[in-house]
Amino acid sequence: MDKNWNTLETKPEIVVIGAAVIDTLVRPAEPDVFETGSFSAENISMSPGADALNEATILAKLGKKVRLETVIGDDEAGRYLLEHCERCGIDVPEDAVREEYVTGINVVLVRADGARSFLTNANGTLRKLLLSDIHIPFPDSAKIISFASIFVFPHIGPEELRILFSQAKSQGKIVCADMTKRKNGETTAELRPALPYVDYLLPNDEEALLLTGRKTVEDAAAELERAGAAHVVIKAGSRGCYVKDGTHNIWLPAEKGVECLDTTGAGDSFAAGFIYALSEGRDILACAEYANNCGAKAIQVIGAVKWL
Repeated sequence: MDKNWNTLETKPEIVVIGAAVIDTLVRPAEPDVFETGSFSAENISMSPGADALNEATILAKLGKKVRLETVIGDDEAGRYLLEHCERCGIDVPEDAVREEYVTGINVVLVRADGARSFLTNANGTLRKLLLSDIHIPFPDSAKIISFASIFVFPHIGPEELRILFSQAKSQGKIVCADMTKRKNGETTAELRPALPYVDYLLPNDEEALLLTGRKTVEDAAAELERAGAAHVVIKAGSRGCYVKDGTHNIWLPAEKGVECLDTTGAGDSFAAGFIYALSEGRDILACAEYANNCGAKAIQVIGAVKWL
């Protein structure tokens, strides 16, 4: 795919930063799958995945111009991801492709209740992104910068996040950030240098509770707000989401009557829905309601972005 980020050909509205891998989903796959020599699954499928690529894909399918800042290998899996991005209209910097890397591939074992376990290749690109890989300053056309997953990349810690987010704010951007579960016992205090530059922090309940050490979603959100995040929106699955900022302190219920087949990408769909609504000028509660709707649609199908 012949693209050069310097040309700013697409004039992206949104820049999404993070990982892009291939997900191979197996469903259903209960724990006893490892106790037999052969296991017959109802469904085995392959699709593009990882938080940033999922967000970018959903936003592009919803009609937004998106740039994806990531790294992938110069291999068949990487070419598969580039072809996907080209089909969706996602701009990928030319130098995102690295000969020295192997593109990340996840095997996602989905249980009958929709819960998941992941097998990842430790030497793949999933965790390889560096601050120096991200093209800054950001394009003038981009109004929103989304860092798709704090704690995924070993070499992008609190100081690197501070540099990245402060650069975005110095350019007048809206900064959104999602996260995954902490890897090394990190605390809110360690993220404090970066959080004042985050406009919308979008963790899930487990991630927020682990990071803050609090017992309730409400207390976790309050701590993250005190640490500097302007708006905290905590995803809570079947409970919906909790919104905390200087004006709001409210639960928004999840959609009713939803059958959960696969939770893969549900959080990414929520985040993408929130960012989409934000880019359309909606207020925070309307953004959260739309995000809940996107998350509900995602869990009713197998695959992270197949609901669109």
